[in-house]
Order: sequence, then C-alpha cells, then structure tokens
Amino acid sequence: MTQPGTIEFHETDIPEPGERQVQIKIKKIGVCGSDIHVNHGTHPYTSFPVVQGHEVSAEVTKLGTGVTEYSEGDRVTVQPQVVCGRCFPCRNGMYHVCEDLKVMGFQTTGMASDYFVVDADWLTRLPEGITYDEGAMVEPLAVAVHAVRRIRDLEGKNVLVIGGGPIGNLVAQTAKAFGAEKVVVSELSKVRLEMAEEVGLHTINSKEEDLDAGINRHFGDRKADVIFECVGSSYTVAQAIEKARKGSTVVVVGVVSALTEVNMGFVQDHELTVMGSAMYQSSDFDGAVKLITEKKVQLFPLITDHVDFEAYADAYTLIEDEKDRVMKVIIDME
Repeated sequence: MTQPGTIEFHETDIPEPGERQVQIKIKKIGVCGSDIHVNHGTHPYTSFPVVQGHEVSAEVTKLGTGVTEYSEGDRVTVQPQVVCGRCFPCRNGMYHVCEDLKVMGFQTTGMASDYFVVDADWLTRLPEGITYDEGAMVEPLAVAVHAVRRIRDLEGKNVLVIGGGPIGNLVAQTAKAFGAEKVVVSELSKVRLEMAEEVGLHTINSKEEDLDAGINRHFGDRKADVIFECVGSSYTVAQAIEKARKGSTVVVVGVVSALTEVNMGFVQDHELTVMGSAMYQSSDFDGAVKLITEKKVQLFPLITDHVDFEAYADAYTLIEDEKDRVMKVIIDME
C-alpha cells in the first residue's frame, strides 16, 4: 500500500531463512478493522509504504539453521509481533506490550506475499483438523482469548459484550467457552445480531431496545459482572462504564483512536475495575488453537467473503460498502 487506498504488486526474490528462521508459503490472509484504518490513512501508528497482512495461515517450505521443532510441510500460523526483548515489559513477561512493539503489516513488513520469512519462535502449529481458513482466524481469536483471560475466573459470571463484529463475536464465544453463565451481545446491526444468535449467544438489539432494559431482561438486578467493550469508539467506552453495575469490571478491547472522556467520579463511586486488553502472547495462540480443536468456538459463520490475492483491494471495498453484512474477509493466495 503506497498511500491510502492504493495497492501495488511487485515481483521480488523469494526470501531465504537465516538462523532460527523459517520460510513459509502463505495460504490465507484475514482482513481486520485495523487494516481498514490503514487503508483510510487514519491508523495512528502506520506510515506508507507498507505491506499489510497480519492474520495468516501458511505452510512451512524451508528451514533455517538451528530450527528442529518444525518440518517442511507443517501447517502454521504466525504471531505477528516484533519486540525488542530489552525493555521492562519484555524482561518481565509482558512482551506483548513491548515499549518498542512493532506489528507486521503496520510498523513493519506484513505477510501479504507468496512467501515470507519469520523467526521460528513466532510460529504456532495448526493441527490437521484445522483448515487454512480457520488458521487465518487464530490471530483474532487469540485477541479474544487474551481479553477473556484478563478476567481470572469467568465461571458463573454474567457477561455483556458491546459490539458484535468479528472481535466482539469471538470474545463472546470465548467467554462462553471459559464458563460464563450467560453471555449477551449488544449490537446495532441486525445481520451481526443474527450471526451472534447462530453461534449460540444471547443478544440485545440496541437500536430497537434501550440497553438498560435489555440488560435487565437478560440479567435481572444482578446485571453484568463483566462488560467487554469491543467497538473502540468514545461513545461505547463511556457507555460500558455508564452501564456497569457497582463492583463490576469493564475490559476495553476495541482500539480507541480518539481521546475519550471518562466519568472517573462514577468509576470511583461504583468501585469499578476498568482495564485494557492489548494483543496477545504465544499462550493465547495456543489457547485459540485449543478452542478450535475442541470445537468450542464457531469460526465459519464469521467468514462471509473470499477474495483472490490479485484483487486484494476488493476486500476493502466489500467491507466499506457492505459493512452491515460483511464480517471477516479472507484473501485466498492460491
């Protein structure tokens, strides 16, 4: 992407793996909301030109020296972070919030290419039962796993998810898989509400029903123990805090690009816990693969469209023009 909305294709040499690196052949690429921000030129941490692609599935095609845990032909996905390994977060088990974090497709080269070379430590193996389409969904599912794990124990909890897009849907499914008593998705889009119901979730159509009334209908006066905000707008962040029951927790999962006014007096008086959730770690990728393998989440209903690699820009057009229908667009590499 040379500038917002402009994609060019170039023939390049096939990259060779170095020490502890693996050459992979990309099979599928998922397109997400952050990619759309780049396409608009509004992503705050991305400059041009940039090769996108951070949700992928792939086949191992060549091993660099020192790689013994993978073999040619293995099916994998990639954790797309590049970290410094030296800062305080990296040294203390929090590399996913590295002080110099770079993400493939945003601050460093992404994987929208036939072949790519990556450090072996950033690969996650895909069991044979997982398709390449599902493999490209491991990354967004890992976002959901990480967010849900921010709550140490969801067993028996009431959960409200604000936003029924791909991440919101996956957070809701993951919360249910982690033992939540009741999971409800609040959403404006009728199609997304139907999709949430298709995968076994309860819903509130917040365009037609007052959110307070919907919360009371589903949860009674106990309301929600945990609210996951999965839209990323200033309005829905404020809404999540406003609708939170005293003593409950709000987890901000959506990427909020604008400054947001928060009623801190309300947070203090209601003794709320408000926390963020950013990206994931390798254990979250493993958790995502486990959920898929154990069939505790449904991914195929979320994949609404496929686009050929050579028509990459059409994925953005689909998402823009049919945003009420389109959930996840997958780029087919072959």
